[in-house]
Amino acid sequence: MYLKKVDGPRAVTLPDGTILTRADLPPAQTRRWVASRKALIVQALAHGLIERGEVIDRYELSDEELDIWIDAIKKHGLKGLKVTAIQKYRQL
Repeated sequence: MYLKKVDGPRAVTLPDGTILTRADLPPAQTRRWVASRKALIVQALAHGLIERGEVIDRYELSDEELDIWIDAIKKHGLKGLKVTAIQKYRQL
């Protein structure tokens, strides 16, 4: 079996005990970002599974967009990442 060489860990254990691997990350060609996919990226970034530069390059995101996702998770949790709730949470 061949394993592709990657920088950093191949898997991390999250605080709730679940294991997050690189295989769990959305595909690089993802264009439709639902809240659960955004949360997965933020978790992977926070726990060191993937580096910020790699996230930006792989998913073609801007620094500002990624910062908005991170802030939304910190302030409001998964609900803050839903597009339908953006106005509600940004007014607070």
